[in-house]
Amino acid sequence: MKSKKQIIIRIVFIGATIAVAGLSLAQFIDSFGNGVFKDWFYNRFIMRISLEEGGEIYPVFYNWADFKNFIIIVMIVLLVIVSTIIILIMNYTNSRKSQEMKNTIEAMRLKAQRHEQLLQMEAQRKSDLITYLAHDMRTPLASVIGYLSLLDEVPEMPAEQKARYVGITLDKAYRLEQLIEEFFDVTRFNLQTIVLNKQKIDLKLLLQQMADEFYPLVEPGGKSIKVETPDTLLYKGDGDKLARVFNNIIKNAVSYSYDDTAIIIRATEENGSIVTEVISRGDTIPEHQQKQIFEKFFRLDSSRSTQTGGAGLGLAIAKEIVDAHGGMLSVKSDESATVFTVSLPMD
Repeated sequence: MKSKKQIIIRIVFIGATIAVAGLSLAQFIDSFGNGVFKDWFYNRFIMRISLEEGGEIYPVFYNWADFKNFIIIVMIVLLVIVSTIIILIMNYTNSRKSQEMKNTIEAMRLKAQRHEQLLQMEAQRKSDLITYLAHDMRTPLASVIGYLSLLDEVPEMPAEQKARYVGITLDKAYRLEQLIEEFFDVTRFNLQTIVLNKQKIDLKLLLQQMADEFYPLVEPGGKSIKVETPDTLLYKGDGDKLARVFNNIIKNAVSYSYDDTAIIIRATEENGSIVTEVISRGDTIPEHQQKQIFEKFFRLDSSRSTQTGGAGLGLAIAKEIVDAHGGMLSVKSDESATVFTVSLPMD
């Protein structure tokens, strides 16, 4: 509900607009008609008289009734024109606002729909992975039971054969342990809340320890891991969680790199951040998958290889930990190399 003051202001504004519009229209007509409007106006409504003979001539209205009718007509016409313009402007403005609101609502709807689709895809991936992992557990478990049964049934088995069976059983047990760990990662992922316990850590020592731990995995394929860092590289962060980040990235590099190649871990300090690169040579990661590789439950190997295929959580967890440190985790891959880059800001 508008106040009286607002109504009066609007009336005055409209009246002033009409007056200015009328004068502007008259001036416009005169400028193109060599004073035709003024001549018509004087001849129609004004008479020139002299109060004293030979004195100054004054213009005086002599047709006042017609003049009032003329003013009323002019005001009505101008009011209609101004009102039409105002209505058109208001309609245009309202139309724009309405369209903008529709666009905003549509964008929100599409965003919500996309989010829902992602949640459904993630839930489907999780369900599939649980099914796959449960199925994959049966194979190493059956092998463990089978070889242990043989060892139990044939106590006098030759030492060489017994050693071979024990070795196979141990490998299958390790694989079963890995699958169980992946199974727990899948089931507990959404329940985890990353809480950082920041302390000063020596990143050079941490990276070197990580590289040493992978020696048993890289040695059979003739691979190697080289760490290139400055002598002193200190960072304040959560050492345990950062170890998990680099463990997941190096594990990925070891799994997908070619035999007889070197995996380079290079760390430097650049512009107030510590930048660590894990460089490996292997099959190129397609460009469209480079954006998906950090999504939960996404796996590059669609065939679910039991040798290289994990639950698709390692890199997703690594990214969440890096994000919690305020850093960035990215990947670039071409024919020459695949490079995972971890950038951690220094406090």
